[in-house]
Amino acid sequence: MDSSEESSDADLQSQIEEIEALSSIYGEEWCVIDEASRVFCIRISDDTQKPSWTVCLQIILPPDYPSSAPPIYQINAAWLRGPDRRTLSNSLEELYVENTGENILYLWVEKIREFLADKSQSAERPETGKTMTTEEEGHDYDEDGLPDYSVLKLTSQSAQHFSDAADDEELPLIKHGETITDRRSTFQPHLAPVVTPKQVQRVLNNLYENKKIASATHNIYAYRIYLEDKSSFLQDCEDDGETAAGGRLLHLLQILDVRNVLVVVSRWYGGILLGPDRFKHINNCARNILIQEGYTDSEETSKAGGKNKRSKGKKAK
Repeated sequence: MDSSEESSDADLQSQIEEIEALSSIYGEEWCVIDEASRVFCIRISDDTQKPSWTVCLQIILPPDYPSSAPPIYQINAAWLRGPDRRTLSNSLEELYVENTGENILYLWVEKIREFLADKSQSAERPETGKTMTTEEEGHDYDEDGLPDYSVLKLTSQSAQHFSDAADDEELPLIKHGETITDRRSTFQPHLAPVVTPKQVQRVLNNLYENKKIASATHNIYAYRIYLEDKSSFLQDCEDDGETAAGGRLLHLLQILDVRNVLVVVSRWYGGILLGPDRFKHINNCARNILIQEGYTDSEETSKAGGKNKRSKGKKAK
């Protein structure tokens, strides 16, 4: 075994030991996104005030970490932007320089917690609004913001329908589809039959209770509900920071003429910009799960770019 192989083995063993330690220390706050690709996430909060300041630190461990390369990281928080983001990023990078060749993740987490504690001393309150993705602008990926998952992100059109959502509304059965991975970004679809806006609310809330789904960089969704008495559709969509993705997803549901269904596509960003390919993966995920659950068939989806046809395989609701 040459020196490079020895170094690689040592790095891998060091990573395994560090991940085990962090999982033990932080418990449910620690989340494995993709173990094979060494993608992890930790939710970090300051609980000294309500609402608390919270960020999600997503990490990719390269093969030569910690010996000769830093972790690839993304700081996700809807409220974190401008000078605050630069200050926090600079602090993490300075810590790495001071500890080159050593395991750095615990120090990073505690530095972020210290940053949040300082924020809690101010008179400000964390914002829960959305930030837009910067992928189409070609900016560095760590400028993306992650929505605050303590609230449901809704467009003004649909907010009125959800405002009176009741806890006793039946939770539909949620199905999860196969993932698509491209250049470290992972996409996964979720689907549920819905006949009321309250059910949409229940499904979204239930999905966000899953810490892996909640840590996704984007959770794009669209739904269509057919109103028999009005012979019309109640429909809406959400980009969740992935500009125009929700509208494209809703358009797919429309041209397939599916009804009484909610489709959510989660994307975990891997640090490499995908450009227009990301929209292809989002819609392919949606098509696949619609076929899987019998809302349409492969022949209909192949014609989706043509005339609007009624789907033969729609489920009766």
